[in-house]
Parts: sequence; structure tokens; C-alpha cells
Amino acid sequence: MQCRGRKAEQHTASSSSTLIMVRLVAVLAALVGSAAAFAPSRQTIRGATAVGETKSDLEALAKKLNPVLGFYDPLNLAEASFWGTSNEATIGFLRHSEIKHGRIAMFAFVGYIVHANGIKFPWAMQMDGTPFPDADGNPPVLWDSITDDAKWQIFGFIAFLEYWSELSTPNHKHYMAGGKPGDFPDFTSGPGGLPHPVPFNLYDPFKLSKNMSEEQKERRLRAELNNGRAAMLGILGFLSEQCTAGSVPILKGVVPHYDGKFD
Repeated sequence: MQCRGRKAEQHTASSSSTLIMVRLVAVLAALVGSAAAFAPSRQTIRGATAVGETKSDLEALAKKLNPVLGFYDPLNLAEASFWGTSNEATIGFLRHSEIKHGRIAMFAFVGYIVHANGIKFPWAMQMDGTPFPDADGNPPVLWDSITDDAKWQIFGFIAFLEYWSELSTPNHKHYMAGGKPGDFPDFTSGPGGLPHPVPFNLYDPFKLSKNMSEEQKERRLRAELNNGRAAMLGILGFLSEQCTAGSVPILKGVVPHYDGKFD
């Protein structure tokens, strides 16, 4: 997509980090509950033997997530059945997709702020000694700056995570077959697993949540989903303003213009 709009003045990485953070807090406070399409909990109301969540479950749990907005489903997706599956399987797919994209957006949002302020690792990025690029506080330019080999390594890691997250084993039900949406399988080794041991899992690598109560876990899941929704709006706001000046008025003059292509 070719970026359009008036080209704004380039900003340096150290120009206004305090101003950026103040405005970002204001944006997130306003938008944190504006996308409450589905309920946050990965645990079904009817217990572990349930096939999956239903629309009534989502309506009940949505109030816990956002008491003001409540259940919001303008496209009526909570009653859909995708690809010839059941409605409960479809809800599992939608819930898992939202949680996953929220997590990706949180990584992107934090990464954007880090790169916009010129923070990077001090060691070389590649084996040939190529350092991490510095794009003068313009995060999308960093992607343009790295080599194709580096990009393919990133894509390969993402592909592995996608493959592993779709596994359905006796110890991990698929999210469309009664499993928990957003639950990432542990990295197991041996038959049916990885060919070598992996010391840490993607979720809770240091086992800090093993002593948490169910109420604490449910509250953390709601916080994760709300933060993911806010992050999706936040990163899209950054990129929209960079591509089309003035499209996000609160960010006008805060983020630099980007003339490249998002590809």
C-alpha cells in the first residue's frame, strides 16, 4: 500500500518521548473498552466437560470485561458457523483469533515505542557484524532496513509458533474442539513433540502462575484481553498517522511521516 498524504517533518528518536507517552496514555484510556466483541475468559462457564462457549456465555462474561459497553457484536458473529462447523467451534475460533492478535499487537505497540526512542541491542544483529539499524525514530523504516535473510528468519519463527499452536493432543484440546482459546501448548519433547528438550515454555516460562487462584487467573485474562484490544487500536493509530498525516489528530506531530510501503 503506497502511503499517501502530506509529508510531515521528520522527527528524531529523542525528540519528544515524554510527550509521546502522555498522549498515548490518553489514547489508551479512551479506547481501552471500545472493542468489547467477545468475553475474556478462556474458561467455559459450564465446566471442563463443555464443548465450548455459546453466545449466552459471551454475553454474561462481557459484562465482567466492560460493564459500561457490555456485549457488542454488530456483525452477529456470535451466531455464525464457519466452514460447516458448529457455532461453539466458531466462537472458539473467534475468541482464539482475538486473543492471539491482541498479544501480537501488544508486542508491536511496545516494540514501536522502543524503536521510536532509539533503543536497540548493543551487539551485532547478523553474523557478518551488521549492527541493528537506526532509522532516526521511525520504526517502519527499520523493517525496510533489515536484510531479506533476517526477515525470513522472523517469518520462519512465526510459522513455527502458528504450527505449534494448532496442535491437538491428549493433553491439549484444540480451541475449536472444546479447548481453551488462547492457550498455547507447552514445548514437549520426545514422541509427538520436539526432537530436543526446550527449557522454557512460551507461556509462564518461570512457572510464576502455578500458585495463583482461579479468580486471579480469570482477572489476569480479562486484563490481557483489554490490553490486547487497546494495543490493536494503538498500533493501528501509529501507522495510520504515519501513512496519512492528520488521520489521527491526537498523534499529529508526534510520530514521523513514513513514505515507504507496508509489505
